[in-house]
Parts: sequence; structure tokens; C-alpha cells
Amino acid sequence: MNTAFSTRDLSVGYNRKVLIQGINIDLAPGKILTLIGPNGAGKSTILKTITRQLEPLSGSVYFGERSLRDISGKEFAKQTAVVLTERVHPEMMTCAEVVAMGRYPYTNLFGRLTEEDKAAVQSSLERVHALDLASQDFSTLSDGQRQRIMLARAICQEPEIIVLDEPTAYLDIRYKIELLSILRDMAREQKTTVIMTLHEIDLAMKVSDDLLLLDGERVCAYGTPDELITSNDIEELFAIHSGSYNLLFGSVELPKPEGMPKVFVVAGNGKGTPFFRALQKQGTPFAAGILFENDVDCQTAEMLSDHVIKAPAFEPITDNQISSAIKMINGCQYVLDAGAPSGPLNRANRELILYAQKTGIPVLTDLKGLP
Repeated sequence: MNTAFSTRDLSVGYNRKVLIQGINIDLAPGKILTLIGPNGAGKSTILKTITRQLEPLSGSVYFGERSLRDISGKEFAKQTAVVLTERVHPEMMTCAEVVAMGRYPYTNLFGRLTEEDKAAVQSSLERVHALDLASQDFSTLSDGQRQRIMLARAICQEPEIIVLDEPTAYLDIRYKIELLSILRDMAREQKTTVIMTLHEIDLAMKVSDDLLLLDGERVCAYGTPDELITSNDIEELFAIHSGSYNLLFGSVELPKPEGMPKVFVVAGNGKGTPFFRALQKQGTPFAAGILFENDVDCQTAEMLSDHVIKAPAFEPITDNQISSAIKMINGCQYVLDAGAPSGPLNRANRELILYAQKTGIPVLTDLKGLP
């Protein structure tokens, strides 16, 4: 495999004290590697080591076929762009001048920019939607604006490898998506190799080719998102004991309400999820059914309730499942009709609503009727 970046038995840490050891990475050109783990897991320490801010405690780092130790400072500056979380404080510089710093590895001894350099500055600002900031004093920017300008500086450098520590920090959702899209495009179109850390696990799953999972003591796993990530992996890695991580939606669900269910939610086709979360927010324990196992409602319901009546996907609902649902309804004070569409396979859910109406159990279509 043509390798753009690799490590061999790398150990990192501070003051000769090893934090993480046995780090082995092989990353091809144009691939994106994201480091994931809780705060203090060693993500930034690894990035600082591979960008020469910290010395490796043991092992080796390679850029292509060359050891990091054999690459000169100027070569490294041309090859690798670095965007870390430490604040930079350039004095009396406009945003265009900060971005132009990315061209300095290519300029002459006097640091003069050519027309080609100036065009690269303009293009980089345009790519991060920051042309309107070009003449503004960098020190006056918001945190999110600074992040975009620092990315523009890295793009302007035209690196083979770009290293970023929490690049989406301080950005609103629009700019998070745009920034990651830019990185994805750079990787695909220019074969730029990207190594970064992210806290947004759902975004990391979508943008990354490889993930490195760290828990502060060791590398827990290294591989593609599909190979590594399950909801349980995330819960264990981040020690989520109160609540759960929903891999399908890329979100953390709050703890299940305790106690026997007071409301039975007839749901399906995603219609029940807003009600499940609203009931959880109120602290009202609920039951749900009858849900097919491939329905998004089933995924959320199981995160928020211990009382879910399920049916295998693409199979008709059985008499036993209907009996279990009726038994659950008889123990509830209300039935909530979430408005799920009815078809040949789940027609029994309409029967559950009719049963509740016949037996005098109030049937609601919203939560206004709940005490």
C-alpha cells in the first residue's frame, strides 16, 4: 500500500512519562483519520508528537517512506499544515496576512509574495467563505471566525498532510458541515491526507476513513468506522452510565424514566420518537409497540424504555405480540396514538387503539391530556 503517513510502535507522553504506547497507524494518501476519545485520552498529545511539538518517547513516525527525524524544518513546513487548539495572537495583522503566512515556506529570503501566492490567499479565503474578513484585524474575530481563517491558512499552504485538533470547535452547525466538507473534498480531489480529532462522534463516523479510539491509557481500536463502532463501544469509551448513545441518530439519549409505564405509545415509521423523548423529558415511564425491529422508532424506544413490544422486520404481527401489547395497555393509564401509517403488516396497531377505546382507556393524539 502507498502510505502517506505511518507510525511504528509509537509511544507518546510528557516528561518521559508514557501516556499512550503501541500506536501503529498506516494511512494512505487522500484518507481521513480521526482520533476519538474522552478529554485527557491522549488525542492532542499524539498530534503534538507527530507535528514535532513533542518528542516521541519511543517508536517511529514516517511521512511517506521518510522518518520524521530525517525531514528538515522547511520540508516539514511545506509538506504538513497544522491547526491546533492553542490560540494564536498575531499582532496588528489582517486576516489576509494571517492566511498568507501559509505561503512562507515557498517565499524567498525576503518573504515577498508572488502573484501566484496572492491568488492562493484569495482562493483559500474564498474556500472557507471568509473573503469578507480579508481586511479585518484578526484579533477582532470571534472564535468561529478565527477557526475558519486558520483553516484557510492551512489550505493556502497546499500541504500533503493536514493535522487539525478539534477543527469544529466554536463553529455553528453550518460551518461545521462546511469545514468537514472542505476536508473531505481536499482528501478526495487533491489526495490530501487528513489527521484530526473530533468530539462529534456522528460527524467523525460520516467523514472519516479510519478511526483511532483512545481511552487515556491505550489504543482501544483502529480501523474503519463500520469495523469499529457500535453503540456499546461509545458508551464504554466515554463511560456513559446514565443514559445511552444512539448510533443510528448519532446522539446521546438521557436516562430512561423509572417505574411501570403509565402511557402506551402506538408508534412506528419514526412517528413515535418525538413522543418518546417528550415523555422522557417529563419523567413519565412509557411502553411502546408493536414496533418492527428495523423501524427507527424501535431503536429510540429501546433507548428510553424497558417495555417495548417488537416484531421481526417484514413479518406480520403475531397473536402473541398482540396479546403482550394488550396486557401492557391494561396496565397503563393512557394510550397515545402517534399517528403512524397503517399497512397490511402492522394493521394490528389499529386494533390496539380500538381496544383501548372500547375498554375506556383514554386515547390521546398529543401530550396535552397527560397530567
